[in-house]
Amino acid sequence: MTARARRRDAVAGAAALVTALVTALGMVAAPSPRLVVLAALALGVGVAGERWWRGRVARASAGATRAAVVELCEALRGELAGGAVPADALERVAEEWPLLAPAARAAAAGGSVAEALRGLAERPGAADLRVVAAAWQVAQRTGHGLGDALGRVAEDLRAAEQTRRVVAGELASARATARLVGGLPLVALAVGGAGGADPWGFLLGTTPGLLCLAAGLGSGLAGLAWIEAIASDVERGR
Repeated sequence: MTARARRRDAVAGAAALVTALVTALGMVAAPSPRLVVLAALALGVGVAGERWWRGRVARASAGATRAAVVELCEALRGELAGGAVPADALERVAEEWPLLAPAARAAAAGGSVAEALRGLAERPGAADLRVVAAAWQVAQRTGHGLGDALGRVAEDLRAAEQTRRVVAGELASARATARLVGGLPLVALAVGGAGGADPWGFLLGTTPGLLCLAAGLGSGLAGLAWIEAIASDVERGR
């Protein structure tokens, strides 16, 4: 995880903690059960929003890492084609892509580069480094050109990344549709208010209204979470 990602997670965690504390204080100080229910609903919406944001950030970070893996494969191939030995090629490429730094250190120390790459592949979005590790190991054992092997790996990874982008584009439509459907009740409330009714007064000021609000929010958030889970499984190839 990069320093920027850690900062984002820290900010998101702090925001969730502040929301929880404010809601808890509101529950303690609330003069009526209705305010307690409203505070609980606000907490639920806040936590759901924070989880959605963190998932979005994680997907973006993993996508950037996958793209970096393809680029560093091509950079390694270029260094090897220029006559650099594998250890020097790793060191030079690691200067531009710090993701490879542990593998470069392993090469400089005479350790197993393939094992270092497999360890790096555990990071989100870096799973394709297992293929790079396999190509590196096979090239070392057989004596075949590592540059050619990495070139073929880079081509395969780029094709796979293009497929992922097509899938992500299709899933983006599904996600957008789900969010649009989730927002339709707000439109209905606005139309009802414009027509002279008082839907907000019913939802926030009466016990049946609060029950309806809780059920509606719960169903909406559950539906969005379900769509997100399905989309995430598709992205992971399940």
